[in-house]
Amino acid sequence: MLEKTPVARAATRKLQDMIRSGELAPGSRIPSQRVLSERLGLSRPMLREALLTLETLGLVHTLPSRGTFVSDPASVPPAPGIWRFDAAYDLADVFAARLFLESELARHAAGASDTATHARLEDAVRQFEQSWDAGDLVTHVEADLAFHRTIAESCPNPMLRHFYRSVETVLTESQRQPIPNTARDRMRGSIDEHRAILAALRAGDASAAARAMRVHIRNTAKSAGIDLE
Repeated sequence: MLEKTPVARAATRKLQDMIRSGELAPGSRIPSQRVLSERLGLSRPMLREALLTLETLGLVHTLPSRGTFVSDPASVPPAPGIWRFDAAYDLADVFAARLFLESELARHAAGASDTATHARLEDAVRQFEQSWDAGDLVTHVEADLAFHRTIAESCPNPMLRHFYRSVETVLTESQRQPIPNTARDRMRGSIDEHRAILAALRAGDASAAARAMRVHIRNTAKSAGIDLE
């Protein structure tokens, strides 16, 4: 996916900054891709990927035959995040796969992660919380992706690590998808869940780490309208 490249991430952040600063005002129509790509010095594929990411996060929305607009929370209720893999995978199936895979990654990582890994996870949780409070959704999601990826990479089972990498693009998109409908009190719960996972990893408690990860993914799925119970 282009969004995973540094240039595409920078484009996503630049567009978010333009929205947050008011340069692209709430409710306004975003300039055409030709105009905007020239203005920002980006290729159109990079720009399209950035806009797709922002639409998943609920910062912009597209109206057929009219264009792409900056979302206005004051006049437009949050819409479910777009699910760009709809033709290949049902979102409920992706969350069910995450429930199985990521709980096992956490279980195995509990006995193998070291203090350096714990420090990276702590930094990710801190960024996750601070960026949400600041309204920086791009950094917020990047911190969440870093947290889950760090756990996967600290798993000592090479087959599980390889499996995670092979489906990471789809899994990480499911982490963005619930953002538009995530209430502030739910996000406080999510922050606490991340800290519970980290605490179990630090303690080397495999069962607690797997259990905390399952709780977190079930609650995240609920924010996307999916019940995994």
